[in-house]
Amino acid sequence: MMRIGIEAQRVFRPHKHGMDFVALELIHQLSALDQENEYFIFTNAGEDHDCLKVGDNFQVITQGASYPVWEQKLLPKWAVDYQLDILHCTSNTAPTKCPVPLVVTIHDLIYFEKNPLFAKGYTPYQRFGNVYRRLVVRKLLHSADRIITVSEFEKQRFLRLFPFLGEDDVKVVYNGVGAHFRPDISEATKKEIRTKYALPDRFILFLGNTDPKKNTARTLEAWARSADEGMHDLPLVVGDLDRDKVSDSLRKLGLSKWATHIHFPGYIRNTELPAVIASAELFLYPSKRESFGIPVLEGMACGTPVITSNVTSMPEVGGDAAFYVDPLDVRSIVDGIGQVMGNAKLRAELKAKGIRRAAEFSWKHSAEMALEVYKELHHAKV
Repeated sequence: MMRIGIEAQRVFRPHKHGMDFVALELIHQLSALDQENEYFIFTNAGEDHDCLKVGDNFQVITQGASYPVWEQKLLPKWAVDYQLDILHCTSNTAPTKCPVPLVVTIHDLIYFEKNPLFAKGYTPYQRFGNVYRRLVVRKLLHSADRIITVSEFEKQRFLRLFPFLGEDDVKVVYNGVGAHFRPDISEATKKEIRTKYALPDRFILFLGNTDPKKNTARTLEAWARSADEGMHDLPLVVGDLDRDKVSDSLRKLGLSKWATHIHFPGYIRNTELPAVIASAELFLYPSKRESFGIPVLEGMACGTPVITSNVTSMPEVGGDAAFYVDPLDVRSIVDGIGQVMGNAKLRAELKAKGIRRAAEFSWKHSAEMALEVYKELHHAKV
């Protein structure tokens, strides 16, 4: 039997696609999968305690503190106090000095690709976080017993940026897609959710945000230009964006007439997101950089044609089931929208292939792969 600690610092406040959401899914699946080993879940203070439901062999330890103190001081102390055999830190960083065997999931290395102090589009808080990660991760790559990342693309980034790492030093554990993302959502449910969020019956969906990598400005322009060129007549539903900023952006492009065709539902609950995606005619996700790209899977799982990027991890995740565009070329995105919306046969093919592709990724399988990493490390240390 192993005593396994899992760091899930913000698990009580998970973003719908963030690292905290991935940690929450891992914990839930391990709870269903493994009744043999003992688990200790270390979390910071939060509000949504109902989101974490675990078995009798799981103990949740919650204590509030600033992140550096919580991670660098409290986690090593808990590792000793609870006599852990393994500590798994799930969110890009970990204690630089850990008294027990350490597994760390590093989702991406984007903060090594551009200097956080000078990269455009980031808040001061985001800059501080990326500087902190750069400092900590450099040390972890030498000290961690196992490194997990979420795609072969990201693994190759590790090996190119840090040549001292070997193939066996970095393990790939793919993310999954929630079972509630499925194509058979009833029309009644879709209508109910559209009514709740005041959405039109037919629309194109883009769940962008202010993160520069989400490529929001180019995606908005591509949708507006494709409408302006008569490729479709569908309004756009966007994620958590500022209406005035979107309108101002379109005005500067000479496309202001399309601002009134955009719907702003705000934050959409993860439990209701499948009905929104399944209601869409097309799901746009032409991100500039993803370590994995969970929304690509979610769109495909709901049977909605997905347009995504031909760079980083997106082709690895989408396989032959998505339509790929150059995220840095607005014309490429415009033409992609036109081709998919103008070809009913292509949309049907993308739907069928997408459902099959998404079924290859599950959170259960992710948890099984993580558990194999724990077992392999534990046996190596015994």
